[in-house]
Amino acid sequence: MMDSDPPFRETYKTLFADDESSPTKISLNDRDTMVEEGELPLVDLSRLELDDEAGKERCKEEIARAANEWGFFQVINHGISRDILDKMREEQVEVFKKPFYNKCREDKFMNFSAGSYRWGTPTATSLRQLSWSEAFHIPMTDISSFGSLNATFSSSVAQFATKVASLAQNLAEILAEKSGQNSTFFQENSLLSSCYLRLNRYPPCPVPLFGLMPHTDSDFLTVLHQDQIGGLQLVKDGKWIAVKPNPQALLINIGDIFQAWSNDCYKSVQHCVVTNPTKERFSAAYFLCPSYETVIESCSKPSVYRRFSFKEYRQQVQEDVQNYGYKVGLPRFLA
Repeated sequence: MMDSDPPFRETYKTLFADDESSPTKISLNDRDTMVEEGELPLVDLSRLELDDEAGKERCKEEIARAANEWGFFQVINHGISRDILDKMREEQVEVFKKPFYNKCREDKFMNFSAGSYRWGTPTATSLRQLSWSEAFHIPMTDISSFGSLNATFSSSVAQFATKVASLAQNLAEILAEKSGQNSTFFQENSLLSSCYLRLNRYPPCPVPLFGLMPHTDSDFLTVLHQDQIGGLQLVKDGKWIAVKPNPQALLINIGDIFQAWSNDCYKSVQHCVVTNPTKERFSAAYFLCPSYETVIESCSKPSVYRRFSFKEYRQQVQEDVQNYGYKVGLPRFLA
């Protein structure tokens, strides 16, 4: 039987050799002992459907407060059924069980666009820069064919993607409204072709490494469905916090582009995933992104950031990762 796991050890053997011979061996152990588990702000979205206008406003205020103070929050009663979430996860588990070679030839064997399957960190020069994970990066334009042209997934993934896309738009409009701005900006500038779903798997890792390096998201906002293994961590008040999984909730986090547009009203915060030594972890993330041509301009004055296009931002991020091994992000675009 062909192995389904990516060949991390073989591909990055030089990095492992350098780490083992280094007098200051890279390890996450010391860092992990300082990370406390915590629960994110929890918002019940069912209150948005009530006739009680005061209750609706309180719900919207909670969303805006969490985006401002944390940059991350959880939502329950979000409109996506347990049945859809469970079926989507079952199919996600199955697709990652396919032989590694088949996943690498996703265009031939799995009817995905070439380049959809990604694993590891090609630019890594040390274990600190290596992400021990694999993922399918699927544009929303490809997801529309699931259950018909694409037999890898049934319609449950398309249903999940459609519903989280609607949820992301609704939350973006609420956040815009609570900052006193035009709530249609995100609907007008987030196209089907610019948004995508990322299906993640974090294999068990025998040594403590990042499943996903510390980073911020380069989008408007992200909606995440994760399993109960844990591993997601984020920065709050200068300290790392391990997020306690909630089986009923979806996670929402603000991206760089929303922070720039809101003129720092809402925060895009660093987060990462740490590996588990014995258990694999799965998650699915929807990224609400603007079109490349969208010009981002702070919605209030004085502007913290200069005007820039999403294309310019993405190109700068890619250039920085190539040159330095990490993303610099918004500090590049200060006014």
